[in-house]
Amino acid sequence: MGDTLRLAIGVMGNAASLMLYSAPTLTFVRVVKKKSTEEFSCIPYILALVNCLLYTWYGLPPVVSNRWENLPVVTVNGVGILFQLSFILTYTCFAPNPTTKKKVVGMMMGGIGVALSTILVSALGFHDHHRRKIFVGSVGLVASVSMYSSPLVVLKQVIKTKSVEFMPFSLSLFSFLTSSLWMAYGLLSHDLFLASPNIVGCPVGLLQLLIYFKYKMKKRTVTEEPVKWDNAEAIDDQ
Repeated sequence: MGDTLRLAIGVMGNAASLMLYSAPTLTFVRVVKKKSTEEFSCIPYILALVNCLLYTWYGLPPVVSNRWENLPVVTVNGVGILFQLSFILTYTCFAPNPTTKKKVVGMMMGGIGVALSTILVSALGFHDHHRRKIFVGSVGLVASVSMYSSPLVVLKQVIKTKSVEFMPFSLSLFSFLTSSLWMAYGLLSHDLFLASPNIVGCPVGLLQLLIYFKYKMKKRTVTEEPVKWDNAEAIDDQ
């Protein structure tokens, strides 16, 4: 029963993660149409790429994980790598100036370097599953917490501008759902390296949703008030 429940949550976690990784597609369609990255930040996608690389390796048998115990982790993060690379390359193409492009490429290569170094050290420096899992899981934990914390930069912008334009609702919703499901999967698997990052991801995702609704409702109230004022004036004129 326990393994069945864990597998079911893993499948739901996969579905939520795929929605999370594909959610920025609409954002980048907008970037391509306008030929501008506007005020979107590339940092979340770079951190997500590093996270996907590390957790794909973490779940792969027989080097780190034991057999196919973490198959759902491998599949979804493998797909996530493709999504993040496509987003980062698109962002680079439409970055506002050469300096920004070099900075984005530099950060991406640095992130890939961290992931590759972790893979090589774990494969060559450790000779059993347990130590490899601890090493790769520890690095992945830091990367995953960084990925889930990256929206805080966007939240600062939302609060400053009082606009949710650059924080899509779908991204916030699927971030919360993904964190919740993978935290449950990690707890059922007795794997703290899968559960722990999501202890940060859940409240951050919930905070995003609360901030989104706060400023979305505030914007709606502001746009509705002039209509009510005009109606009142019309009644007075009569």
